[in-house]
Amino acid sequence: MIVLGMTVSYLLFSVLHFVQFVLALTICGLYGIDLQRAHSQGKYIDGKWVYAEVVGGLSALTAALYFIPFILRFAIVTIWSCIIFILWIALFGLFGKMYIQDDPEGNSGIQRMKNAVWVDLANALLWLIASLASGAYWWNHRDRRSRFTGRARLGRNASIRSTGWTA
Repeated sequence: MIVLGMTVSYLLFSVLHFVQFVLALTICGLYGIDLQRAHSQGKYIDGKWVYAEVVGGLSALTAALYFIPFILRFAIVTIWSCIIFILWIALFGLFGKMYIQDDPEGNSGIQRMKNAVWVDLANALLWLIASLASGAYWWNHRDRRSRFTGRARLGRNASIRSTGWTA
């Protein structure tokens, strides 16, 4: 089905990647507050917060690149999405262990970090969904044509299908 010249699958992937992009930028902002505060006070910048910023930045960049329609056709998209998912799960585990059990007792910094942990989990789940969906998309669209002329079919049983002979 085509809507406004785009397939429904592309539109759904675009919505998914837009939400991933927004949540990745949200994480960059939530963890960036502590990094900026530590930097302005001349304190030690903890590597855990830097890791959170790197994961958020990689996710935002990846989600932005995934808006390009033809990129979703490559198998590497599924592999890279799985890697990003693993990075998000590690981030959730790292900060979840630190903040889920804490009682904020009116401390807005701890409450912000508790909220950030749940945004980490939401990001991880979205990247899991994206990796499964891109794998399914690739599996269904793996039948390709040759690069230069587009006449030859590539894929499973390519020699049988390209000649027109049936088995």
